[in-house]
Amino acid sequence: MPRLPKLAVWKFTSCDGCQLSLLDCEDELLALAGSVRIAHFLEASSAQTRGPYDLSLVEGSITTPADRERIQHVRRISRRLVTIGACATAGGIQALRNFADVEEFARAVYASPEIISTLERSTAIGDHVPVDFELRGCPVDKAQLFEVIRAFLAGRPPAVSAHSVCVECKRNGTVCVMVARGTPCLGPITHAGCGALCPRYARGCYGCFGPMETPNTTSLAAEWERRGVPRRDVLRVLRTFNAAAEPFRRESERHVD
Repeated sequence: MPRLPKLAVWKFTSCDGCQLSLLDCEDELLALAGSVRIAHFLEASSAQTRGPYDLSLVEGSITTPADRERIQHVRRISRRLVTIGACATAGGIQALRNFADVEEFARAVYASPEIISTLERSTAIGDHVPVDFELRGCPVDKAQLFEVIRAFLAGRPPAVSAHSVCVECKRNGTVCVMVARGTPCLGPITHAGCGALCPRYARGCYGCFGPMETPNTTSLAAEWERRGVPRRDVLRVLRTFNAAAEPFRRESERHVD
């Protein structure tokens, strides 16, 4: 009987939402069960099989010294490593700490801040170890996630497009909320994957999937300001799920008064 490839799923600093997206692939997981061995996935089962692993999916950012050490170990025992979600690919919502004084936060929140062991910055997995593929989203889209798993197990590149949310709006026949309603929208600079969910309900995109390839953040921000959006609001929308993603971070810093 041929050896089944080993799949491992790892959690770092995160909310578990991307792992839950994988668990939500109920029928797909049953179909996958015959071609892969889920060897480590504590969100789903306490049963574990020792590595090395053929494919590791990593959720969460690096925010503590322990995280920083553990990701090095995960990388060593993984033939392929894929990061899933905004936390793992860009530091996540917790990367808002990168723009503030972490020690001040600790003093405000904890009665004994001296016991807190944390890093000054929340960073992506790729800032610490080589990554074979980054799957964006907060949380990831389960269809894209399953495509990535199938692709790596088959030894082919994942068929995940890198175009913007605007392309999805066009494909869905969704009226542009910026043009038709004057609603501020991050769709022109945001990676596709959500099916343009917010514009479908006449709301602007919030940038959950992070920056698309070569986003023109400066042009979009200028258009927002031309339409009367205050600089503080441009700053606010760029500093959410993917605040530390380089294109969003760089543009947001231009709007700090």
